[in-house]
Amino acid sequence: MPDKLSVADVVMHPVRLRIIQQLGGRELTTAALREALPEVTPATLYRHVAALIEGGILTVVAERRVRGAVERTLALGERVAQVDREELQAMSEAQLRDSVLTVLGHVAEDFDRFLAAGSAELRDLFGVGQTMLYVNSEDLAQIQAGLAELLAPYRSEQPGRRRVTLTTALIPDPHTTAD
Repeated sequence: MPDKLSVADVVMHPVRLRIIQQLGGRELTTAALREALPEVTPATLYRHVAALIEGGILTVVAERRVRGAVERTLALGERVAQVDREELQAMSEAQLRDSVLTVLGHVAEDFDRFLAAGSAELRDLFGVGQTMLYVNSEDLAQIQAGLAELLAPYRSEQPGRRRVTLTTALIPDPHTTAD
């Protein structure tokens, strides 16, 4: 599976997206993943972890014996869990719509968990917004590179820092033209 299925085919599933999100910037054991995703049955979790490993999205960084079973420690693999331009161009409208709806559903689930926590402290870290940009392809590449550089120091788990999710979407306005 590693290079046969596109990244989108491998990752665009709500459970797989949640697994990837949990592993962003850190390593976790499968037991820690089960704790972080209690609503996902163990069998379902293991099946999706296996698919992500097979697809090259996750990698096993350590294994140890625990009560006769092998516990694996997982991290994000070398294959980037983002759809590249070539894969994006090859996707049908239905696949694009499904991908966006999967991500939006994931954002909604994250928001519901945030609300359920009922923490005033967490509200200090919450924000939502939207802004319009006027860009060409070169501008967009520069913005994306700048954002990647700006965010890089914050992508790893560190003591004294709380994890937050930053979700972005770039949607071109079909009613404007580049002059």
